[in-house]
Amino acid sequence: MKLVRWGEAGAERPGLVDRAGRVRDLSREVADIGGPALSPLGLAALSALDIEALPLVEGTPRLGACVGGIGKILCIGLNYSDHAAETGAAVPPEPILFMKPTSAVGGPNDDVRLPRGSAKTDWEVELAIVIGTAAKYVSEEAALDHVAGWCILNDVSEREYQLERHGTWDKGKGCDTFAPIGPWLVTRDECPDVSGLEMWLEVNGRRFQHGSTATMVYNPAFLVSYLSRFMTLHPGDVIATGTPPGVGMGQKPPVFLKAGDVMELGIEGLGTQRQVVVAD
Repeated sequence: MKLVRWGEAGAERPGLVDRAGRVRDLSREVADIGGPALSPLGLAALSALDIEALPLVEGTPRLGACVGGIGKILCIGLNYSDHAAETGAAVPPEPILFMKPTSAVGGPNDDVRLPRGSAKTDWEVELAIVIGTAAKYVSEEAALDHVAGWCILNDVSEREYQLERHGTWDKGKGCDTFAPIGPWLVTRDECPDVSGLEMWLEVNGRRFQHGSTATMVYNPAFLVSYLSRFMTLHPGDVIATGTPPGVGMGQKPPVFLKAGDVMELGIEGLGTQRQVVVAD
C-alpha cells in the first residue's frame, strides 16, 4: 500500500493511493496514518479494504507528511561510504546519531524556508524508516518486524549552523521546514527489499545526487536494532538513514540553496518530492 495524508497543513486526513494513482479517503477507517494504523493489525485491516469503494478525493490535493503524530525523527550521519568520501570524512565505527525536531516536518511539496542569515543551506535525499510497533532491545534478525514501511525524507541542512557554530549538528538540521517527508508511506509488503534503490536529487533541473541505497554502510535492520538499545522506538517514529554523494558542500566550489531555487528528488518505488526555496 501507499498511504498518504492529504489536505491543508495542520488538518490533514488519512488516505491511500489506488492503482490509478488517485487518492482515496480513509477518514472513515482510521483517525490518521500513525499510531495503531501502523501496527501489523492496523495495516492488515487497511489492506483488506475494497479500495474502489473508498471515497475518491477530487482534484490534486496538497499532501502533508505521510506520517502523523511523529514522536521523534532520528537521523544517521555519514551512512553512505561514497558520501563520506566526498566530505573527506572516515566511515564511522558506529552510526552517527542526531535528531530533527517535529517542528521541522513538512509536506513533500511544501516550500522550504531559508533561515534568516542562512548562507549554506544544503540538500540530502534520504530513505526513511517508519516504525510500526514499539521496539526496545530488538535483535537485528527481528528488527524489520517493527517497521511499517518506508518513505523519502529530504534532510535539509544549514552547514554553517551544523559545522561552524560549535556543539552538535542539531541546530543546522532542525530549522522549520527542514524535514519534508513523503509523498507516501510505502508499506513493507509492497517494498520488502530496499537494499538497491536508485536515489536522485536535482536543483533547478541540474542533477547533483544520483546514488543507490546499495552503498549504505549500516542497513535498516541494523539501525533499528542499534537505536533500540538506546531508546524505545514508538509507532510513527521516523529514522532517516543517510544520503548518497552529491550534496552542495561536496561540490567544487560548494553550491548552496538560495531563494527561488527548486529541489526535485526521488527514490525508486517511493515517489518524488518538489520544494521551492523561499526566504523566511
